[in-house]
Amino acid sequence: MTELLPEFPYHPDPVATGVIVPSGTACTCCGRERGYVYKGPVYAADELGGRLCPWCIADGSAAERFDAHFTAGTFLGDDVLLEVFAAVDRHTPGFTAWQEPQWFFHCGDGAAFLAPAGSAELAAYPEALEMLRREANGWGWPSDQVEHFLGSLDKDGEATAYLFRCRVCAAHLAYADFA
Repeated sequence: MTELLPEFPYHPDPVATGVIVPSGTACTCCGRERGYVYKGPVYAADELGGRLCPWCIADGSAAERFDAHFTAGTFLGDDVLLEVFAAVDRHTPGFTAWQEPQWFFHCGDGAAFLAPAGSAELAAYPEALEMLRREANGWGWPSDQVEHFLGSLDKDGEATAYLFRCRVCAAHLAYADFA
């Protein structure tokens, strides 16, 4: 029997995003077999992929024991406390992206990672789509190429958006990444 998964305020459904999966593997940190392992990115000296349980991520023991981080880059604002950054970086499952994943911070807090998204999913989040449009316009592309790119985003494809929600103001944020 497996334990109830810990809650991750900054990654509310890591099972749905595929970074926490059912497994009979024992955690390399606590040594316990708890029914789930983390399959997302781990930035540490040791190779820990698929060998940590969600509980050791949530309580910080994996970060402390292995000097592990679960996010690589961030869009960090001046109003973000170090404790908030540490909660995202060292106590929250990351996510897999084509390049190095980025994490959003907004309104002085870490944003909640919701899921990879394509154009179909983004249709429900016009403010996130507009953010992506501004990002792509910054690449110097003509507007028809920007719109083609946005229309080609696919949550399972080679051009993907990563959708977040601000935990304070509920704004939806996104960035795009491609192979």
